[in-house]
Amino acid sequence: MSGWRSSPGSFPFQATGGETALVIFIVGVAKTFETISTTFYGLLQQRERMDRMAKAMILRGILSLIALGVGVYLTGDLVWGVVGLATVWLLILVCYDVPSGALILRLASETAQGNPAPEAGVVETLRPRWDVRTLARLAWLALPMGLVIMLMSLNTNIPRYFLERQWGELELGIFAAMAYLMVAGMTVVSALGRAASPRLAVYFAARQSAEFCRLLFKLTGIGVLLGVVGVLVSIVAGREILVLFYQPEYGERADVLVLIAMASGLEYATSFVGYGITAARYFRSQAALFAILAAATVLISLALIPTRGLQGAGEALVIAGVFRLVGSLAILAHALHELGRARDRIGDIPLM
Repeated sequence: MSGWRSSPGSFPFQATGGETALVIFIVGVAKTFETISTTFYGLLQQRERMDRMAKAMILRGILSLIALGVGVYLTGDLVWGVVGLATVWLLILVCYDVPSGALILRLASETAQGNPAPEAGVVETLRPRWDVRTLARLAWLALPMGLVIMLMSLNTNIPRYFLERQWGELELGIFAAMAYLMVAGMTVVSALGRAASPRLAVYFAARQSAEFCRLLFKLTGIGVLLGVVGVLVSIVAGREILVLFYQPEYGERADVLVLIAMASGLEYATSFVGYGITAARYFRSQAALFAILAAATVLISLALIPTRGLQGAGEALVIAGVFRLVGSLAILAHALHELGRARDRIGDIPLM
């Protein structure tokens, strides 16, 4: 392994095509382990046991950083770093996520039966139930969400594709580095959204529209607040932050950081609205929205990026964010309207 290599403890790396393919393959294997873990997190989320999911994610984050950093530092080869990363994710899956899922299922069985369930091993507790009809219905229900997630990633990256093609990798690197500063806010949004999703779903299923709206309004308010703080910080200290974390030439594009902060604020608020839409199971409407948004983002990027570069990419993100927020609010309003009609006909369902 010699492509992604430098002397131990030094950077940067130089890669051959074969080594790049190997790194991508190993990361793909690691993502497979992560996907299986995410299935168990869905179970924990359903049972509102976010504490166990949080512990697993914290443990994975810390150990992944150590494994990747130590592997690269000791060998000077990125391949061994990602091998360490994949190994950590496999160990977290086998040693924590699988036993955790088995425990939750066993506790759920005890609750349903009203007495302690017979002791069963992890394998027996997690044995798959191959009901073809149930699996087919689940796949059909989840298919639009898979499309939504794919289109969300595409929409985020469309301006980057145009920027790299029109202005080169240097401009793309500056833009990506600036955008990464906003990841902290999205981490908070994702954590709160995942924690609140089961409760939102319960409120919607029980036709408790007032409680549903109250919780969603609080979450969206947090998203707006995070966005406003991000914009203010980027206006007041954006240049200094970019110079501190990166290099002086980054500080010269602090105006782009403000645009990225605005786009991030829109994304924070829209993400919480999206959690509400998902709780209402309006999956196909979201897929249609993101498909339209992808086409619109392509047109916006074509119009702005070739002539305005980084500035145009930031503006494209902001405009696309506005479209997404408006569309998401329209879907949510329709869902609440239908919920109100159902409640008028049938009434609320008491919460257990």
